[in-house]
This record gives sequence, structure tokens and C-alpha cells, in this order.
Amino acid sequence: MKKPGLLELDTVPCTFIERLNRFVALVEVKGETKRALVTNTGRLEEFMVPGRKVFCVPKTGGKTDFILVAFEDLGGKGAVIDTRTQAKAFERAVELGLIPWLKDCFIKRKEVTVGKSRLDYLFGCPNEEVYAEMKSAVLRGGERGEYAMYPDCPSTRGQKHIRELIELRRSGKRAMIFFIGAMPGVEKFKPYEKGDPEIARLLREARKAGVEIHALSISLIPGKGIVLERPELEIEI
Repeated sequence: MKKPGLLELDTVPCTFIERLNRFVALVEVKGETKRALVTNTGRLEEFMVPGRKVFCVPKTGGKTDFILVAFEDLGGKGAVIDTRTQAKAFERAVELGLIPWLKDCFIKRKEVTVGKSRLDYLFGCPNEEVYAEMKSAVLRGGERGEYAMYPDCPSTRGQKHIRELIELRRSGKRAMIFFIGAMPGVEKFKPYEKGDPEIARLLREARKAGVEIHALSISLIPGKGIVLERPELEIEI
């Protein structure tokens, strides 16, 4: 079955050299060393291996020449690490009505202040609003590599967001956290306990409180763009 296209993306093949800091990596493009913006704050150690093929898009302005969008992964497809691209692909999927757990919903607002946090989305759904936070799950796990996992390192920000969602739900509001499994071939989501055991504990608490937990998967097809692999992944908390 043909996977639904979400975003056209004209990428440039590059070779990963090294990550200089949290936000900048060095890549080789046509024999020249260039600086590429990294928007994902995870460690991404399984991907950031010198010599690995990556896919970048040119950018103008600032101290970087490219945005590092994806690393080559299974079947030559790309594992999408760029969180902005993940968000754009997700939003397009919502617009196209491809997400079953957001049926008949639309994005009412972005960057919604709740308590001391800012959540990614407020959805307008039939007869109610849904407060939601999106997280990037680009750590592969399982014997067959079937799991997309989050987080790959401790995240106090992620912990704070889940606590806010729990409080929203306990106050009677509909609350949701969802994960973008941005890798080809993944079938399930689960928290990575070694990365942050408190996140795993909080997700179990959130589920008991009634916070909805969902996941989907996307990937990059070089020369075409971002496709929706699976609109819903199995959740294991």
C-alpha cells in the first residue's frame, strides 16, 4: 500500500562528520565541510556516527548553512530527527484527516501556556478541546528494531509537561501526549526507562489519570519527502 505523502522536501545528500554542540553539526557536502543546524536536543548517539549518510536542506542566515533533517536508515529511507519537520508533517496529517485518534479535530492554537509550561497544541474536537504535547521518539529498540522510544537522555522539561497534562486531566480537561516515531519500520512505542526512569513512571501515572497516549510514525523518502508510515503505533507503557 502506498504511504500517504505529507511534505515535499528537496534534500541534499551529505556525510555526517561530527556534532559540535547541542545545536550544530559538521557535514560534508560535495567535498566541502559545512555547518548544519540540529534542532533535536536528544543525544541521538545511534545515528550520529562519523561517515553516516544524512539528508540536509539549505538554509539562509545565521551561523549554519544547512538544516540536518534526517539520517539514512532502513531501506535507504531517512530517520527524521528534525523536530520542526516532524511537527510540519504531523500538522499536515491532521489537516488531511489521516490521524484516527484526532478524527474531526483541528489545530486551534499552538504553544499554549498551561501553568508554568507551554504545551504544543490545543485541538478543537467535537464538543471539546484537547490540550496536547508532542515528543520526538527517534531511538530504536527491540529485537527487531520495532520500537520507537523516548527519551534517550534525562528530560526535566518532558517531566514537567507530563505533570501539567496530569493536572489538566484531573481538573476535568481532556489531555494528550503523543510521540512521533520518526523512523521507518517501527510498529510500537514505549518509554526508554534507561534514558529517564521518571518519564516512564510519569507516563504510567498519566495513563491511570486518563491522559491519552498515542504515537504515529513517519519517514523520509529521498527525492520525494516525508511520508506517513503508520497513523497509529501500539503503545506499551
